[in-house]
Amino acid sequence: MATLTIQVNGAERTVEASPSTLACVVERLGHHPKLVVVEFNGLILTPERWAEQMVQNGDKLEIVTIVGGGS
Repeated sequence: MATLTIQVNGAERTVEASPSTLACVVERLGHHPKLVVVEFNGLILTPERWAEQMVQNGDKLEIVTIVGGGS
């Protein structure tokens, strides 16, 4: 099995490389796509672009989970 080494929230992570779209990587990391915001190499990408964006070795992701709540 081929793998990718990427940075996720500042930590090095290894994930399965195929397929290596951002959408697949986010799900492999255990995140629900509708509950996170993703910064990919310094750019915030809308979820509509995740299926097109390929992830390569050394890419940097910042994944922020959306948390509901109130006062």
